[in-house]
Amino acid sequence: MVNVGAEPGTGGSGATSEADRGAGPPVAGAGAAPGGAAGRARRPARLLAPLIVFGVVALDQATKVWAVAALADGPVGIVGSTVELRLARNPGGAFSLFQGFTPLLAVLAAVVAAVLVRAVRRTDDRWTVVALSLILAGALGNLVDRVFRSPGFLEGWVVDFVSVGRWPSFNVADSAITIGAVALVLVTWRRGPAAAGG
Repeated sequence: MVNVGAEPGTGGSGATSEADRGAGPPVAGAGAAPGGAAGRARRPARLLAPLIVFGVVALDQATKVWAVAALADGPVGIVGSTVELRLARNPGGAFSLFQGFTPLLAVLAAVVAAVLVRAVRRTDDRWTVVALSLILAGALGNLVDRVFRSPGFLEGWVVDFVSVGRWPSFNVADSAITIGAVALVLVTWRRGPAAAGG
């Protein structure tokens, strides 16, 4: 006899199979690509970049304004004559290097800044973002001096005010560049063994 009341696909028994009972409703997003989570993970790292850049540039410019006003009458000793706050104007690069190439250095700084902005936007590693942002902030801090300070556009002399022994005078921007470069080397060095280990 044919069981008229049987549901289709139940083999005439009217009972639901184990497979049918175990199949729940489809989970939303179950088939979505994992890129969404990766994108969300990138955002906190990328948010660090503008905070670091604006913070360092603001600190750099504020300390330079202070140095020009407070150190015009002479240096201030911190540790005798070994560590001083001494006002100096630098037409060269970081740590008073490459003096006499001010316009070229200004153009190079602008190019480097553009490259660093792109590099920061392409990376999702937090420490790499921090390192690149510090270098970018230092480059921008000194670029502001070259653009807006005397003697003229792209020829401005950078304000330095920290003097340590025989080391060339430097400023907050120079320190940010140095710290960022060291951090970038360390991050790259640590990635090397990790990548080799698979």
